[in-house]
Amino acid sequence: MAQEKKIGLIKEEYQAAEDTSLPVFIRAYESDERAGVKKLVEQAKKRIEKLAQERERIYRLQEYERRYPKAAYICGIDEVGRGPLAGPVVAGAVILPKNCEILYINDSKKLSAAKREELYDTIMEQAIATGIGVVSPERIDEINILQATYEAMREAIKNLGKVPDILLNDAVTIPLVSIPQVPIIKGDAKSISIGAASIIAKVTRDRMMVAYDAMYPEYGFADNKGYGSAAHIAALKTNGPTPIHRRTFIGNFCNEA
Repeated sequence: MAQEKKIGLIKEEYQAAEDTSLPVFIRAYESDERAGVKKLVEQAKKRIEKLAQERERIYRLQEYERRYPKAAYICGIDEVGRGPLAGPVVAGAVILPKNCEILYINDSKKLSAAKREELYDTIMEQAIATGIGVVSPERIDEINILQATYEAMREAIKNLGKVPDILLNDAVTIPLVSIPQVPIIKGDAKSISIGAASIIAKVTRDRMMVAYDAMYPEYGFADNKGYGSAAHIAALKTNGPTPIHRRTFIGNFCNEA
């Protein structure tokens, strides 16, 4: 009987329980009068409640995708890395399945690094298609950051391997693209497709900056990801620019720009 099972074992059972098995856990132990078990049952009920709230949030996040029921492939587009002093600008393009059930997708800036990494793997596994576009610091200096962002987005679309019927973009309309586009202000927090694109772009760029940190350890790229932190600017003033610094961005901090 449940009453005879040690609370420690029940706690292990709860911690190992998948979300889908929580109702079974509750039914098994809700009549147990021990305080420790009652607490675990309440925790299970709260998990179920939070899960229901998250599913509702994800449903709302699909509002824009539901506006185009005849579109077979709806692609979300987003970029990361417009503001840093160093490193590339990276764009992501994602086509998710209809009625995608991946939970916790959001604007990548609102997620922890660990959650982004977890969602990256899930998105790459479940998406119909994904594409990444990367534009180098040299190219950013050559054509400016806005045009480099557009170029990265076009590259991400090209690398999808499938032709989308419509693009949902975070705020911008991409020049030289014939596919219908819908720019959505703060789209990474309003569209599941754009949110997914922001996650894969962010994780891709962060991994690149960690790799650059091993090459140029004095600049702290693993932590600042190329953005202008105080420590990064101090290192730039002391050591001068690296090959991945954007010369058009660092003139105020470095005479070698």
